Amino acid sequence: MNKNTTAALLLAGAAWSAQAQNTSSAVLYGTFDEYIGYISSNSGKSITGLNDGAILRSRLGVRGTEELGNGLQIKFTLEQGINADTGSGADTSRLFDRQAWIGLNTPYGEFRAGRQNTQVFYIGGAIDYTERTTFGSMFNTFGVPSRYDNDISYKSPRLYGVQVDLHYALPEKAGQGVGGGVRQLAIDWQQGAWRAGYAGVIASPDPATVKVNRKIEYHNLYANYRYGPGTIYVAAGRSNNSTASAAGRNAGSILSNVGATGNGFVGTDANANRFYNLWEVSADYRVSQQFRVGAMVGGVHDTSGGQAGARSANIGGYYDLSKRTLLYGFATVLKNDTNAGFRFSSSAAPSANLAGADIDGRRLKGLQLGILHKF
Repeated sequence: MNKNTTAALLLAGAAWSAQAQNTSSAVLYGTFDEYIGYISSNSGKSITGLNDGAILRSRLGVRGTEELGNGLQIKFTLEQGINADTGSGADTSRLFDRQAWIGLNTPYGEFRAGRQNTQVFYIGGAIDYTERTTFGSMFNTFGVPSRYDNDISYKSPRLYGVQVDLHYALPEKAGQGVGGGVRQLAIDWQQGAWRAGYAGVIASPDPATVKVNRKIEYHNLYANYRYGPGTIYVAAGRSNNSTASAAGRNAGSILSNVGATGNGFVGTDANANRFYNLWEVSADYRVSQQFRVGAMVGGVHDTSGGQAGARSANIGGYYDLSKRTLLYGFATVLKNDTNAGFRFSSSAAPSANLAGADIDGRRLKGLQLGILHKF
């Protein structure tokens, strides 16, 4: 029995077992998101593929609660990512690669422990009209710290419109005390038609291997305003978590965005000294109850003066076939500076993508046409 089959049986069994007990409840849920993606470069190369996850990575999960009384709840989530285009697991090294945590919800806030999504990940819907996951989002192209192992978190109640989140992901390595690991702070304010906030991640290098003594940082400020038939979004960011990989000059991250190399980094990459400023402005408009359109512009500025930035522009649309099924389409242009090598990404990295000389210093065009179903 392979790992994916085992996960599906465990999820279904957990949901059935929890439903059979009067003391708790559980829900089996998931998403199926698949799209045709076309990417072309002014190098003359292009590629077309069937990819998973333009908006939401395909997934299968179970979440549940147990009422303890006196305003207390036990909560849990187990979630596995799936490559819908092939049926394989998104991360074959993990059974539940997306989330695996248990928590206690109290009148004074919620406490969680396990593999958790970051607050930067959760605010995607607050920073641009595509929920920061398509080819069009400059933040997504740069890279988003999404989840970490061994994470302990606290979410406050929302008071006067303000909610605070704190996370600390333990490094679990000898010689690294509380100064190591991955730390997060998020502050979100909502009042009427307005929403604004901050989400940030900071990690320190391993003291046993550090040669470039620079913390990896990711900071995101955002604001949006619902004006009736749509929403206007503004976002700004700053990070040094970008480096070269075999796929391109800016196609890698120093601190893993998904905890694939643990909650830390060796501290030997000189690119940690290069900070980038990010920005986006976007808006959407609901043409009808079922049809919504949007547009966005954004950019990355290399503050070191090394001409390793980029700019992008995007238009897109959504059509609701039902409460659970959505059709979507996006068109995006990305222009890399001379020494930049950013490339398109989505909620999941496209299995059909360009790399190397076809993205470094190049102008890219991308199209996405797909379907998202939630269950």
